[in-house]
Amino acid sequence: MLNKVNTLIKEINNFTASTKEEVEQFRIKFLGSKGILKELFNEFKTVDNSLKKEIGQALNTLRKTAAEKVNELKEKLEEKTEQKAIYGDLTRPAEPIELGARHPISIVKNKIVEIFSRIGFNVSEGPEIEDDWHNFTALNLPEHHPARDMQDTFFIEKNPDILLRTHTSSVQVRYMENHKPPIRTVSPGRVFRNEDISARAHCIFHQVEGLYIDKDVSFADLKQTLLYFTKEMFGKSKIRLRPSYFPFTEPSAEVDIYWGLETEVDYKITKGTGWLEIMGCGMVDPNVLKNAGIDPNEYSGFAFGMGIERIAMLLYQIPDIRMFYENDTRFLEQFKSVL
Repeated sequence: MLNKVNTLIKEINNFTASTKEEVEQFRIKFLGSKGILKELFNEFKTVDNSLKKEIGQALNTLRKTAAEKVNELKEKLEEKTEQKAIYGDLTRPAEPIELGARHPISIVKNKIVEIFSRIGFNVSEGPEIEDDWHNFTALNLPEHHPARDMQDTFFIEKNPDILLRTHTSSVQVRYMENHKPPIRTVSPGRVFRNEDISARAHCIFHQVEGLYIDKDVSFADLKQTLLYFTKEMFGKSKIRLRPSYFPFTEPSAEVDIYWGLETEVDYKITKGTGWLEIMGCGMVDPNVLKNAGIDPNEYSGFAFGMGIERIAMLLYQIPDIRMFYENDTRFLEQFKSVL
């Protein structure tokens, strides 16, 4: 009988199970009311008294081993079930990665840059913290010009010589200082104005400004460039230029496109005129060329600038400029399908 018990202990130690049903059958086989242990204890009653101590200890070891084996197998199977509940079926196809969305300002900026790159314009960038020379003086802005007022410009620690740039024209000055004509560049970037935040204005916004310097550049070249841009950007082929004033260009003009009056929205955004202002432009003032180290007697050029937020609001009919800066995923997810 002792040999039989030792054999059963080995069998228990070698037993494995992959399901709870197999563990339950094992338990019934050894520990059930009609199981092997019950039979062995019945046989134990007839064992000679001289062998009862040794065989009794072996039977207790058998019972303990069987019970521990059942508990061990149950714990392992429960761990597997818990892992499956957490991670699911690891053999099934993975969940598709959720695509992000480009910000509408980035979409419009990239499109503008791509349009001008087709006709030879490269991209130039500069610092957002500027000095007085590049932001004002070199651009023909006199010392007491209103743009230098603390109410319009963010100065760094009240230092009148260091400020947050108010336009990306400062990048154009830096580019002219370090490159010889012919120059053909666009300068996208973030700019800062000390303005109250509302649905139509913000203290932080983005611009794209363009510059073309070469020999014999005329206002006609500027007009043709702008006409090309409006066709590519808006699909509109009718523009008009209204006389205006900018310190760094002379003559200067505001550019309008004919948006049309086909829908109620057209009437609303054009105030019933059909015309919509999109940018400012002009011929580069000779003083600006001279300040940047370019001979105005030999070279001429034109410049233009537009607000990216304004263009984006037109293209996507966004009613409030503040929506660009709130990082609301419900707003941003609408641009997932836009490259």
